[in-house]
Amino acid sequence: MKKFTRSLYDRKIAGICGGIGKYYNIDSNLVRILFLILFAYFGVLLFMYIICVFIVPNEIV
Repeated sequence: MKKFTRSLYDRKIAGICGGIGKYYNIDSNLVRILFLILFAYFGVLLFMYIICVFIVPNEIV
């Protein structure tokens, strides 16, 4: 069973986009671009990102 975690190695800020990319098996840069586009239209995504930083655990090496 896959578990959503923050990436330790594919991170720019907190590893949330890297973790999403790893969970869905897509490129994390694509996730980052989609996040920025959606953030331009829906400012609440930044708030959700900050909440995920505190809720989503780091991956275990």
